[in-house]
Amino acid sequence: MTVTDPRKDAMTGSRPDLLELHRRMRRIRRFEERAAELYRRSEVPGFVHLSIGQEASAVGACAPLDERDVITSTHRGHGHCLARGLDTESMFAELMGRETGACHGRGGSMHIADPRHGVFGANGIVGAGLPIAVGAATAASMRRTGGVVVAFFGDGAVAQGMFHEAVNLAAVQDLPVVFMCENNHYAEFSSAADQHRAPLSARAAGYGIGYEHVDGNDVAAVTDVVASVVERLRGGSGPVLVEAETYRWHGHYEGDPERYRSPSELEDWKKRDPLLVSRRRLTAAGAEGAAIDAVEAEVEAEIEAAVEAARAAPAPAPSSLFDHVSAPRPSLPEPPEPAGADFRMMDAVKSALEHELAADPDVFVAGIDVGAGGNVFGLTRGLAERFPGRVRDMPISETAIVGTAVGAAMAGMRPIVEIMYMDFIGVCFDQLLNQAAKLRFMTGGRASLPLVVRTQFGAGRSSGSQHSQSLEALLAHVPGLTVVMPSTPADTYGLLRAAVRDPNPVVFVENRLQYGSKGPRPPAEHLVPIGKAKVVREGKDLTLVSYSRMVHDCLAAADAVAAEGIDVEVIDLRTITPLDRETVLASLAKTNRLVIAHEAVRDFGVGAELVAMAANEGFWHLDAPVVRVAPPPMPAPYAPSLERLWLPDADTIATTLRRVAAV
Repeated sequence: MTVTDPRKDAMTGSRPDLLELHRRMRRIRRFEERAAELYRRSEVPGFVHLSIGQEASAVGACAPLDERDVITSTHRGHGHCLARGLDTESMFAELMGRETGACHGRGGSMHIADPRHGVFGANGIVGAGLPIAVGAATAASMRRTGGVVVAFFGDGAVAQGMFHEAVNLAAVQDLPVVFMCENNHYAEFSSAADQHRAPLSARAAGYGIGYEHVDGNDVAAVTDVVASVVERLRGGSGPVLVEAETYRWHGHYEGDPERYRSPSELEDWKKRDPLLVSRRRLTAAGAEGAAIDAVEAEVEAEIEAAVEAARAAPAPAPSSLFDHVSAPRPSLPEPPEPAGADFRMMDAVKSALEHELAADPDVFVAGIDVGAGGNVFGLTRGLAERFPGRVRDMPISETAIVGTAVGAAMAGMRPIVEIMYMDFIGVCFDQLLNQAAKLRFMTGGRASLPLVVRTQFGAGRSSGSQHSQSLEALLAHVPGLTVVMPSTPADTYGLLRAAVRDPNPVVFVENRLQYGSKGPRPPAEHLVPIGKAKVVREGKDLTLVSYSRMVHDCLAAADAVAAEGIDVEVIDLRTITPLDRETVLASLAKTNRLVIAHEAVRDFGVGAELVAMAANEGFWHLDAPVVRVAPPPMPAPYAPSLERLWLPDADTIATTLRRVAAV
């Protein structure tokens, strides 16, 4: 016989019975056991973190979910992915690095994902899935689909700032998130008691959210609790923290010597094996042992067939090495020069945001004080009233803000989030470095990340070392990120609109000292191609490359030396990465001299990359050394007298042009 319960199955719409829940746990157990064997045989490369002993929490938490719902996972995520519906063959193939893997061999054990099944990724960074879960929940809330997100995390992740930012944001915005803590009592090698002083129940109360505790080794109990929580969230209640108390039988990783716990402790927990608990429940409910054995035999056959299929699958082809790093972007022509009445750079930003919000209901804007406050510079003033619910004020939580963009983009939206100052990128760098930039690649192209992070910078007004940095080289060094830095109001409007429509994560950097600068207004349909530099002054004697506000210093310097017979060609990069090498090299071939000017410190910057390009690809065109004009490698001074010495200006650039032209 089978024992039914009232809960609706996640992927099929049928009602799972206890025997089906047992099947799912057995599938995870055997998958993990075979993964351990394959790892020992060197058939699985890389790290492997197994969840043997924790099967009930994964299956029970996913059982109440349906096609609207999403999970985010951890580095110990095989069980979550299987419980959510990923198939064993593609998962074994992924562990083995095969092309038929769930992520085409790009993710491996710690990064299995498939957004098509609502799996927004296992994650190698502890706690990083939590802000992404908040983003997915933001999308569900805005679309009013009734969708729910289950964010799995371990007890060790509670010490992460990402945990605090995600839970707090979900609480203040009443987002439909189940924060599902699998408390297995160890954070890597450390006991949970050594990591935290406050219990999760107290933390939940502090955030003003619900809390539930459940025996994480009892699949029926976990299913009951999570089903109740999910039902409440679908009805509009706020987030809930569920603590499932369980235990991992294996070490933190395969090969862990496990000196931090006693064999007797492990043996005590094995007596509470989730599969034994489940079998006892089934037997007590009248299920026949033969029926249970038959299910386990079916799982065994499935696992062995999956292993053999994965073994037979091909490795990714060498020709596919560069696949999935970035999504192909639409080809845009260079637009005509704008001829409208002058408007300000700040108007260009607002007009572009307004245009895209009106054009696409999946676009939304989020950031600190962007709604009611209209942004610290007034750039978004009035947008919250015109687009209710789509211009969203956020707590001062940069990691949660960028994580919201990542999760919402994976859910099919086009978020535009603001980091108030470029200097604050360091606070949320993981969500850019390891999430936004890499998830498309690590999922084999299955994750879509059309998001924009707007920020601003600008030295020269005594803002000090923590509010004056030009950090584009830091961002440009991250494969998968696009970095845009416009210099005119028209390009700001056209590039920002293009960035919102781009299928890749774009960091859009404005210079705050230009917000009041003016230039001709382009037509409403104006779009500027990303990745294409522009020759803004023709010349024949020397090529001068820059971007952002310093382009205008370069033009002034070029005009100054023109009276001395030095004809300078000025190039505005506009996009830092992808770098338009062709335009720069074509100009160098014409002028045979190259100078680069930028506001970022000189060492290891964009100028260094252009110097390397000139030496490698343009060497035979060079008639003089390539020279960089940039601040020395030190923090920006506060005192105006020192800042003027530190930051190059038009006179500094002109002096350099004269020197290079004389060689």
